[in-house]
Amino acid sequence: MAAPIIIIGSGLAGFNTIKEFRRHDTTTPVVMLTADDGQNYSKPMLSTGFTRNKAADELVMATVDKLKEQFDVDLRTHTVVTGIDVDAKQVSLDNGDTLAYSKLVLANGAKVFEPPLKGSGLDAVYTVNNLMDYRRFREALEGKKRVVIVGSGLIGTEFSNDLTNGDFQVHVVEPAGRCLPTFLPEEASLAVSGALSELGVTFHFGPFAQEVEKLDHGVRVHLSDGATIDADVVLSAVGLQPNIDLAKAAGLEVNRGVKVDKFLRASHPDVFALGDCAEVEGHVLLYVLPLMAAARALASTLAGTETAVKYPAMPITIKVPACAVACAPPPLGLEGRWEVEQDGHHVKALYYDTQDQLRGFALTGDAVKERMALGKQLPDLF
Repeated sequence: MAAPIIIIGSGLAGFNTIKEFRRHDTTTPVVMLTADDGQNYSKPMLSTGFTRNKAADELVMATVDKLKEQFDVDLRTHTVVTGIDVDAKQVSLDNGDTLAYSKLVLANGAKVFEPPLKGSGLDAVYTVNNLMDYRRFREALEGKKRVVIVGSGLIGTEFSNDLTNGDFQVHVVEPAGRCLPTFLPEEASLAVSGALSELGVTFHFGPFAQEVEKLDHGVRVHLSDGATIDADVVLSAVGLQPNIDLAKAAGLEVNRGVKVDKFLRASHPDVFALGDCAEVEGHVLLYVLPLMAAARALASTLAGTETAVKYPAMPITIKVPACAVACAPPPLGLEGRWEVEQDGHHVKALYYDTQDQLRGFALTGDAVKERMALGKQLPDLF
């Protein structure tokens, strides 16, 4: 019997690859290995669960049994891959077994950055990067009201809105001095933080969280400027880092992510990567639209038709109901200028390069309605 295609990871990247592959090929065996419980859910929905009052089980779109039947996949849950032998074309598992593969797909996502916090209250610090994390976080908040969020990037900002909608008292600590600093120019950042402040979020811009002290009831977060915040739970949301350890240990080329070409092929011809763990032609894009494009292309390639992924401009929608946000950050290091129009929380910021070509934008409030039209003016990434 021929060795199966093995997919490591059961997030959106892995499941969409299987879904698209089965459109082309209904017979080739596929094994999915996942360290978590394997239930299918939409990760972007994790930061809307408190607004919609959804328990973890209510975010599940398909159970393991349903997925096995629907995609004819050997889905092995709570299974950790401990090593990859690209020459022997096999993976090693934490139970001591090895599995041979014909093709290997790395779809094992990204891990949460851990800030250098110290103190006696670290057991009250949570991260939310998957459904099991979300379940633990919700359980920790049962009967509680006070949350400190460390970080005001995409995850921290979305959760600040979501938790406030869920009737929690939210404090946000962001050393960068404003929310969404890598996504928005200052005027748009201020519009978002202003709207969230009106909703009830308290921001602490400038200092960083140093220590979490355990109290009789809750914790006390100590900031670098000497201030303290008392809370019940801390959510660490300081960003994500592609999971590259397995690939690196296997001798595959890595940089910020697992390096792959436009066919999603890694430095070994039978290994592929996509989603949050991958660096595609130099791009690390931790968002849904690039992942979906990659899954479609890779599925075709795995089915025998070599297909390059194409990345058009893909604006990002950030889920902040208090002040709608859509953006397309300009390429890092690109020289240019922002041109900003503002009316209260409604900001239209356009980024032009030195040749007066539109290369990015940031929209808040009512200006978000121009997202699609502006996106069509941006050049393809590749």
